[in-house]
Amino acid sequence: MREVAVIGVGQTEVGEHWGVSLRHLALEAVQAAMADAGVVRADALYVGNMLSGELEGQEHLGALVADFAGLRGVEAFKIEAACGSGAAAVRMGYVAVAGGLADLVIVVGVEKMTDTLGPDTTAALAMAADADYEAAHGASFVTLNALVMRRYMHQYGYGHQDFAPFAVNAHQNALANPYAMFRFPVSSEKFRRARMISDPINLLDSSPICDGAAAVVLAPLGETRHQSMATVGIAASAVGTDTLAVHDRNDPLVLAGAELSSQRAYNAAGVRPADIDLFELHDAFTIMAALSLEAAGFADRGRGLALAADGEIGIEGRIPVTTMGGLKARGHPVGATGVYQIVEVVQQLRGLAGENQVPNARVGMAQNIGGSGATVITHILERI
Repeated sequence: MREVAVIGVGQTEVGEHWGVSLRHLALEAVQAAMADAGVVRADALYVGNMLSGELEGQEHLGALVADFAGLRGVEAFKIEAACGSGAAAVRMGYVAVAGGLADLVIVVGVEKMTDTLGPDTTAALAMAADADYEAAHGASFVTLNALVMRRYMHQYGYGHQDFAPFAVNAHQNALANPYAMFRFPVSSEKFRRARMISDPINLLDSSPICDGAAAVVLAPLGETRHQSMATVGIAASAVGTDTLAVHDRNDPLVLAGAELSSQRAYNAAGVRPADIDLFELHDAFTIMAALSLEAAGFADRGRGLALAADGEIGIEGRIPVTTMGGLKARGHPVGATGVYQIVEVVQQLRGLAGENQVPNARVGMAQNIGGSGATVITHILERI
């Protein structure tokens, strides 16, 4: 297998893009990534997306985006893995380049979620859960996460306010990210007073409904067009799965898919958790941030909140997370999120993260979760 590098990145601002179509969002990100990479062609295009058929009435995104981006004729597919669709598309691009099936691959994650009414969007998102045993009984993702969060608080003796540092950190990091949706700070007091959505989850525990697109260009290592810029290689790409339904798991407080995905990535990259300089985790809800830190080996079970409380998740901390705002403050356009995470890790490893730069960052990890943990894709990137 060949080693793979990320040679170009691009992204759109995350927000409510009512006047911009799905294809135009994808085009903007693709063009930015191609310009960054210095390429005008590609051998393949993979589109990460979850909800285009349900919310936009448009499937067949591979051919649609390829045509609209001036890449008509290339191999092109839509890749779907619920909220993990973006990273799943990156993995498919990685496999194609590593396996010698393609020399230049463009991966774009794109999602339009704000053109429909809130209840319709919520119902569409619930399709990533178990249709027969969760969604059919009225369980949305916020209610499922609320149940897990309540159990976590009960089992480990925490209060709801103990989750505040995750939201505070995410919003602080979003301040300097021009692509973030929520570029304003929040305080612990504001977190405490936020409107409850599904007890114990409140508004500031939750990532927003939004639109956006992000893209990367992949090529064999050594093909980078930027001689003056640090080369970023993909040291590992790994997947782990678990049951769709939370109640089918041996322990609802363990993200077994994330544990598998993380360990497989560490083994492939030849690193340990202590070697990771930053971690773009999947903080769709604050409880998922805590469980992800534990599953990835940065904290013992029940101790994920301690890292946040001790300030270890900040830019200067032991394991910086959500360095550009994360799902909470940058935003969570679900099919695009996993690609945004890769873009942000590349920015850090290139030393181009501005005020949010993690000092001396050499190894970064991004973890994208589909559903309540049923599909987990982990990528480890390294500055060469």
